[in-house]
Amino acid sequence: MIIQRYNYTPLTRNTVEGKRHYALPDGSKVPSVTTILDKTKPAEAKQKLQEWKARVGEQRAQQITTEAASRGTRMHAYLEQYILQDDLKPLPANPFAHPSWFMAAEVILKGLGNVDEFWGTEVPVYYSGLYAGTTDCIGLWKGKPAIMDFKQSNKPKKREWIGDYFLQLAAYAAAHNDTHGTNIRDGVILMAVQPKQLPDGTYSTPEYLEFEVSGDEFDHWSAEWMKRVELYYLTN
Repeated sequence: MIIQRYNYTPLTRNTVEGKRHYALPDGSKVPSVTTILDKTKPAEAKQKLQEWKARVGEQRAQQITTEAASRGTRMHAYLEQYILQDDLKPLPANPFAHPSWFMAAEVILKGLGNVDEFWGTEVPVYYSGLYAGTTDCIGLWKGKPAIMDFKQSNKPKKREWIGDYFLQLAAYAAAHNDTHGTNIRDGVILMAVQPKQLPDGTYSTPEYLEFEVSGDEFDHWSAEWMKRVELYYLTN
């Protein structure tokens, strides 16, 4: 259940020349966190993405991306409903939704017990004049104010592969600190890996991965994020 510590102002989103923007309360428009990350993606990361597409084929790459996005959207919806109502919907009749439900259930079972207070879910945050975004969850994680982001993955990921996820956490924390006067220096990625379908039609238990970042490491990612913001405004 939500404990309202702060008043979160709804923000409207729109797309301008292929870039997602948010309209702030003062009427100004700023780019989204994901737009900044995409437009400032290092050349090496872009090259790896192109190599993957070439390896699996454009059509298959698009299919994998679409299926992952759908799975992630469903998982987020189940988690949001759980946070708001302290209850997870029963397993849906739609078999295509089963992987997402099991993934959400694993995040709830293994991760959300560490949350002492939920301050909001799908929370709009903004850094005045620079950027805005929507974070999955804000609250107290193991007693400390923190940004929490839920991720689905097709395969298990290593910490060194998810720099962009840490940049997102830093971006949302800086925005919350700017708008609400907080000093959030903690974040966590709660990740569920797509389960495998077994011969009898059921699914294996999804693997759950957790990546915490705090203190000096969080400050590092905060500094790297502001470099990406500066680069965006210098080149766009």
